[in-house]
Amino acid sequence: MRQEEKIKVGISIGDLNGIGGEIIIKLFEDHRVLDFCTPIIFASAKSFSFLKRHFKSNISFNIINNVDQALQSKVNIMNVWTEDVKIEFGVEDPKIGEYAIKSLIAATKALKNSKIDILVTAPINKRNIQSDKFNFPGHTDYLAQELEGNSLMFMVTDTLKVGLLTDHVPIKDISSNISAELIESKIDTIYNTLIKDFGIRKPKIAVLGINPHTGDNGVIGKEDDTILKPTLIKIRKSGKLIFGPYSADSFFGSNNYKNFDAIVAAYHDQGLIPFKTLSFGQGVNFTAGLNKIRTSPDHGTAYEIAGKGEADINSFKEALFTGIKIFKNRRMHEQLSANPLVKQTKKR
Repeated sequence: MRQEEKIKVGISIGDLNGIGGEIIIKLFEDHRVLDFCTPIIFASAKSFSFLKRHFKSNISFNIINNVDQALQSKVNIMNVWTEDVKIEFGVEDPKIGEYAIKSLIAATKALKNSKIDILVTAPINKRNIQSDKFNFPGHTDYLAQELEGNSLMFMVTDTLKVGLLTDHVPIKDISSNISAELIESKIDTIYNTLIKDFGIRKPKIAVLGINPHTGDNGVIGKEDDTILKPTLIKIRKSGKLIFGPYSADSFFGSNNYKNFDAIVAAYHDQGLIPFKTLSFGQGVNFTAGLNKIRTSPDHGTAYEIAGKGEADINSFKEALFTGIKIFKNRRMHEQLSANPLVKQTKKR
């Protein structure tokens, strides 16, 4: 990317029957956002013309058929399809799911080919996207297949960052999915992303126990004693500042989380319930560990308010600007790593 170019942000449309279109339009009605990036929305001119009329928006679009045609200081709509699509707000529709995947696939291809710098994904419905051609629980698993690296769901705000050992795994399968190798890999990913993507030079990371009260010395499960604790001891010997395991039930309520740069939760709800309780509407889902940057808001399709003009843009806005910050931090990290003299100067 040339220095004078604005960061190109690709946006996948998500579920057209949800609030994705509304929050995209509301965000870019504020022309000041275009000072920071060049947005490219992967959908269709016809679909966005419908959305513009429905929400009585005065937003203007630049319609393109190739990503290279995108213009700076414009909201660019990349025509992924040209046919009419029936949008029925609040309705779960497998046909709409197909268009969500068309948008995602086109945007991911552009990301892989460095035609865009960042991907921000609007919410999908995990059920109506399933097909013989697309069989993934969600965005993260698909991107893990398509991009290089070891993906990790990392929920972030400026003051709270939560990573998961297991993400979309049924409760009954959690213990069987956690191994020493997985723990080492996930913590390594979180440690590196804190340095490279968030500019934290010596991260402090807390790890939550797998079982209630970290197993109470084996009374409530043995995984903490046999797998988690020995692995954390091994990781600490490498010099990383890793603490725990902590009992999850009191960790957030006691404000202990404020003492760490990131928290590692064993499973989805253990980490995301406190995260969303503390930061709902401001949080961002960042897929850490990949060679490309993807963020998304911390909410779903919100069918219950879709089409009513009531959707809050804050989480989507945070996803956009967090992606931009990560891109800049990653570029700075690469520049410093490539030029030790600059790094030495910075340390003085």
